[in-house]
Amino acid sequence: MSDTLEQACELSIVMPCLNEAETLATCIRKAQQFLHTHSVAGEVIVADNGSTDGSITLAAQHGARLVHVAARGYGSALMGGIQAAHGQYVIMGDADDSYDFTALHPFLDELRAGADLVMGNRFAGGIAPGAMPPLHRYLGNPILTTIGRLFFRSPVRDFHCGLRGFRRAAILALDLRTTGMEFASEMVVKATLHGLTIREVPTTLAVDGRSRPPHLRSWRDGWRHLRFLLLYSPRWLFLYPGLLLIGLGLLAWLWLLPSPRTVGGITFDVHTLLYAAVAIVVGFQAVLFALFTKVFAISERLLPADARLTRLLERLTLEVGLIGGGLLLLLGLGASGVAFGVWSQQDFGDLIPSQMLRVIIPAATLIMLGAQVIWASFFISILGLKRQ
Repeated sequence: MSDTLEQACELSIVMPCLNEAETLATCIRKAQQFLHTHSVAGEVIVADNGSTDGSITLAAQHGARLVHVAARGYGSALMGGIQAAHGQYVIMGDADDSYDFTALHPFLDELRAGADLVMGNRFAGGIAPGAMPPLHRYLGNPILTTIGRLFFRSPVRDFHCGLRGFRRAAILALDLRTTGMEFASEMVVKATLHGLTIREVPTTLAVDGRSRPPHLRSWRDGWRHLRFLLLYSPRWLFLYPGLLLIGLGLLAWLWLLPSPRTVGGITFDVHTLLYAAVAIVVGFQAVLFALFTKVFAISERLLPADARLTRLLERLTLEVGLIGGGLLLLLGLGASGVAFGVWSQQDFGDLIPSQMLRVIIPAATLIMLGAQVIWASFFISILGLKRQ
């Protein structure tokens, strides 16, 4: 298509398709009716993902533009259709007749008003009886949407609505990577992280017109969505759990370091002190993982740049890390030397474990933390070579 024709096409309506012969023609007709009724210069695209039931023939017969997408998966099909689209705006929706393609004007109005991403909200617009399984309606969607809003401070209240519109150039610039059902979450998350203008409009969900089961698999695809949300949020996956472990471990460590403590007839001694030290070390490792993940994700453009992280890394140079880790290491070795001196005074004989472990456990903890800081400083510097 020439540049002139591309400029004349305002809206592309993209439908991913895998064996949707029962409902595809109806969806195409409704989309074309919308374009005609509202005098919108546009096109209907069927992004076929390997149909074998006649969907390809139906798409051609009903005047849709057919795009063959070899890579399998919901996300792959959609990205193939989006990349092939000629419209300035794209509205995507499933080809199972569960969404009303004649009622797209709220999406287009918001796009024309400057929105980058317009999400449908089925809970605000209305869900027909039987259109959404109870597991999805009352558990899956609410929980995953709440997690997405919490982790990423997203304004979206229906993360998984399949009917949504967007400015094509803005979404392509996000470099979406996922190929499966989690594509829906990735679009919302990246749009939020990159500061795109996101708006929501009510939309309806009807019972789909297929006689076969849907492609969606509740537990498998739910886990893939949750996994994506966790992997894209190092703070909630690593940082916050790590800080919690460090805080709890440090409190117990300081409480038990001077002497055993008895609460309600139960005595907490060096055994608990050892687990407190483990919590500190494991928590500190989780915090380092959060830092590693964030630096790597930004360098690979999986996440947008973070000014606070940049300032932190400017201060925490390799040299600063080596000095800090070295000091922790020396403190641990010094405490170990004290323990060795006490042992030598006893002619290297038997010692009282509850007393010596109060020196040895802190010494070992400091040695481990010091070593972690030193190796982490080198690793972050390696990750930073690409940035430099």
